[in-house]
Amino acid sequence: MINLSQEKSTKLSLFDFKNVSTRTFWITSISFFLCFFAWFGIVPFMPDVVKDLGLTPDQKWNSIILAVSGTVFARLLIGKLCDKYGPRLCYTWLLMLGAIPVVLCGLVQTPTQFLVCRLFIGFIGASFVITQVHTSLMFAPNIVGTANATSAGWGNLGGGANRLGMPLIAAAVVAFGVADGEAWRYSMVIAGIVCFLMGIVYYLFTTDTPKGNFGELKAAGEMVVTKKDQIGFLEVLKDYRVWILFVVYAASFGIELTVYGTMDDYLQNTFQLQRVTAGNIVLSFALMNIFARTLGGFFGDKFGKLKGLRGRVLFLSFILTLQGVMLIFFSGATSLVLGVVLLILFSLSVQMAEGATFSVVPFINKKAIGSVSGIVGAGGNVGAFLAAMLLKSKSSLAEKAAIVSSEGLGDEVIKAAQSAASSSAVANGYLLIGFVIVATGIAALAIKFSTEEEDETEKINGLSPELIPIKVKR
Repeated sequence: MINLSQEKSTKLSLFDFKNVSTRTFWITSISFFLCFFAWFGIVPFMPDVVKDLGLTPDQKWNSIILAVSGTVFARLLIGKLCDKYGPRLCYTWLLMLGAIPVVLCGLVQTPTQFLVCRLFIGFIGASFVITQVHTSLMFAPNIVGTANATSAGWGNLGGGANRLGMPLIAAAVVAFGVADGEAWRYSMVIAGIVCFLMGIVYYLFTTDTPKGNFGELKAAGEMVVTKKDQIGFLEVLKDYRVWILFVVYAASFGIELTVYGTMDDYLQNTFQLQRVTAGNIVLSFALMNIFARTLGGFFGDKFGKLKGLRGRVLFLSFILTLQGVMLIFFSGATSLVLGVVLLILFSLSVQMAEGATFSVVPFINKKAIGSVSGIVGAGGNVGAFLAAMLLKSKSSLAEKAAIVSSEGLGDEVIKAAQSAASSSAVANGYLLIGFVIVATGIAALAIKFSTEEEDETEKINGLSPELIPIKVKR
């Protein structure tokens, strides 16, 4: 339904459910949470999957890489689709179609089937882009960074909450008489069904903009798109600022994915922690998304108010550089206490950098927010892919060398040598990645805005950046 009286929100009132922007914020955040919950839902069950399907170490690593690779293409595509059809329909279809490989993952019988499902499950990671587009359409420039960061952070919690949630689902399934070895299958099926149902909720209870859906506005003549207003995807691709942000997000979200994906084993190998203890430490850092991303968006908005669009870039550069420094120091930590402190600071800074990135994105091209968000979002997964490949190659070579040098000394000695080799190789990988992040933080300073863009943002302060210009008949 078209409601011309609704305007973009200039504040994030979390409990004002009469406000369409608030309702959309909650529904898109919950949808994002469920998508990430399902995307990484198999992680807590990997020991069971390896045993059940007979996965080799290479197949296990490949499943991780495939899960983030599929998202790259999905994010690039979904941004453009959001510009054309609106976020409501895009999210509805993503949730409903994305549920299929999640369900099928619980039905696989061979390693190949499992790897294919992991690839297609990665497509629901594109939910992040739609979430950012939808909140960008619903909130004004003075608060859009905070809204984007908060919805992204709370949605991102799904990637950590599954460490608790999926085992609980499995325990409930077992209580109904299912064998322990089959519980992971039922858990994935349930996660897929929930995603499908959320797609129906999204369709029924959200609108593309506070004034209504794209289709309704166009049919009623309330949304007029002229040739001048249409922004081609190639034009977005030619904007160097988009590609800097692509690399920035690769260095923030991409590295967060990879570090958290490898941290359990690293903590066990380096500090001789039990698996449960290491897992709980990693989970606690993932849960920092409750507030850390929001802080990044909040300070992005504050610096934007003080120094305009340039202020947003300055804060992004600072927090990203700090993130790299924290990872460099962590890579050399030999004390558990110091390591945990540095890991806390890394978690805080990396999540703030992610929030700060999307406090800049809505202002790059206000007529193509979807396309820009899609490209930048894809950068996160490219970063995760490259970092995972780096750590995999370093760890694999080191472990093989350790096995060869310890041959004939007994299983315990070989296992200890493997652990030490893996720890050293991953630490060196973290060190190298840390220096790349610092360089990226400095490179972010190259993002510039024209005087016209600065003036326009100042002029429309209190109004939301538009996806495309909407001319309303009075």
